[in-house]
Amino acid sequence: MTTSTVVLALAVFGASAVEMVEALTIVAAAGVTRGWRSALEGTLAAALVLGALVIAVGVPLARLVPINVLRVVIGGLLLVLGLDWLRKAVLRASGHMALHDEDAIYARTVAGLSGAPSPATGRAGAGSWRHGRRDATGFTVAFKGVFLEGMEVVLIVITLGASSGHLALAAVAAAAAAVVVCVVGYLVTRQLSEVPENSMKLAVGIMLTSFGVFWVGEGAGLHWPGSDLMILVLVGVFALTAAALSFAMRRIGPTRQTAAVHGGRSS
Repeated sequence: MTTSTVVLALAVFGASAVEMVEALTIVAAAGVTRGWRSALEGTLAAALVLGALVIAVGVPLARLVPINVLRVVIGGLLLVLGLDWLRKAVLRASGHMALHDEDAIYARTVAGLSGAPSPATGRAGAGSWRHGRRDATGFTVAFKGVFLEGMEVVLIVITLGASSGHLALAAVAAAAAAVVVCVVGYLVTRQLSEVPENSMKLAVGIMLTSFGVFWVGEGAGLHWPGSDLMILVLVGVFALTAAALSFAMRRIGPTRQTAAVHGGRSS
């Protein structure tokens, strides 16, 4: 495997793991409060739709669009996505944005779902999960959670996979991340805050940004020194840049205006 292939697999795995942790939080809350049958059915339905999107969009994109055009366009998209992740990671690391707290999200979701009436009893948050009945609220919440978080995974799989010619590898890496997150989620259940999600987002943001720069350059006809090894250099450059920015912003400290703007945002 080449350097770019290894970094690609790690980037897809890391990004997918981050999004799946967020989806798992919602599914777990729906399962506990509304019934695991409905939550798992919603999860499976969303996974099937997302898989169909990868096949319907990714395969034609990889086969029909010229590779250089694909790399410039997709490299630009990866730059936008990666720099946004980096921006949020730097803000969190420097104390200008609240850390992403899956336990808090879980608690809020449970509180919201507990107030919805259940089909088994007609009362709020009671009975359906014990009797294994289908629950429309639990199905819908799980489906929407997995679908919305999974759309970013689909975007990353299609962009990274199609532009590199390794769509199958990207899909396998995403599926592996989903399996690992599900297993860990089953073991730790509500202790989702133990997953180092904020650090993972920083690492994935660095890798996505590096791929974006690399492929925009390649698509524009630039011959990188060392070919694929240049990706590792770009990773190092963006990692050092993120560390320097985090250090500088920690010394500045968050202002009241910054706290007011970013304090409630943790996505």
